[in-house]
Amino acid sequence: MGWRYRAGLLLIGAVVIIWVTSAEVTQDIYEKYKQPFAVTYLGASLMVVYLPIAFLKDWLCNLLKRRSSKSGKNAESMNEYSAGFSSPLKHNGVQKDFELEIHTLSRKDSDADLSPCAEERPLVSKLKDNLNVLKHDRELTPREIATYGFYLAPLWFFTEYFANAALARTSVASTTVLSSTSGLFTLFIGAFLGQDSLNIAKVVAVFVSMAGVAMTTMGKTWATDESQSSASNGKHSVVGDIFGLSSAMSYGLFTVLLKKFGGEGGEKADVQKLFGYIGLFTLVALWWLVLPLTAMGIEPKFMIPHSAKLDELVLANGFVGSVLSDYFWALCVVWTTPLVATLGMSLTIPLAMVADMFIHGRHYSAVYILGSVQVFAGFVIANLSDWFSKKLGL
Repeated sequence: MGWRYRAGLLLIGAVVIIWVTSAEVTQDIYEKYKQPFAVTYLGASLMVVYLPIAFLKDWLCNLLKRRSSKSGKNAESMNEYSAGFSSPLKHNGVQKDFELEIHTLSRKDSDADLSPCAEERPLVSKLKDNLNVLKHDRELTPREIATYGFYLAPLWFFTEYFANAALARTSVASTTVLSSTSGLFTLFIGAFLGQDSLNIAKVVAVFVSMAGVAMTTMGKTWATDESQSSASNGKHSVVGDIFGLSSAMSYGLFTVLLKKFGGEGGEKADVQKLFGYIGLFTLVALWWLVLPLTAMGIEPKFMIPHSAKLDELVLANGFVGSVLSDYFWALCVVWTTPLVATLGMSLTIPLAMVADMFIHGRHYSAVYILGSVQVFAGFVIANLSDWFSKKLGL
């Protein structure tokens, strides 16, 4: 377990906290400004700020490389110059003849010892290994990153829109529970696309987590104040559940594709540039989706926020809840695995439970609490799946 994996686990905790907080803020926004498309479009488009940051970072790195290479060349030329005067053999030509003679003798010995087949096999295998390294570890060009950003932009937009539309129609708890089912989709999509291996421990982790999600759905919650309890019960919506499940499916697909394009540890693609291009293409090419969504009655008639305070709240929630948290989440995916990152997001269920207990004074049944514990257990099993497989011989 390298430092990137450990850092990815820490980022998962940070993203979980940000997402739960952002979901609560988003529902508060919907009480005064119920525009899921506008909130989604703003949050996804704001990721375009990563493009100038990424290009500035590249410019600074190239500048430092040029300066270090110039200083290195000057030091190397000075070393060669001083070495030339300190070695009399070089001026007499004796060293060149001596090196040539040794090289000829060593080549004759190697030709005598190795048969043609013995020489050919390591060369062929070495060439294959080099080709495999070039194929899998090659960094994507800026054009390829922009192309992948263009492909992923609609998928990411609808993932965010489905989640926000679910929040507008049902409770945070229900949306969180349904979003946590993305672990099942991530596991099988990742195995189908060859981005994750399928073993017994991982399957067990997913089904333990899914059982925990089901138990939290069946578990009862109640608040000390009757108004909050009735509000949370009344906000349940079948349409909202459909949107939440759709978000989980598209989230699983996006997670696997992000890992596929980013590579192990994110060495194939600059995640900042990728998300910057997703924000750019969302800003330029996806604004028109509000028209068919409004015509079908899915989205209310578009309007801008009616107060400066609401403007600031929507903008701040977009930056923190989308720009910052989504980038951290992308690092979680490429630094760990899609399955670990997805099951890690299921930790929003127990976190939301604890937050409601302290903030709203809510109470939870034993079934709900046991389900939250199972969600956390599934996350732990997924992280230790390789260890379990080796110990149990699975």
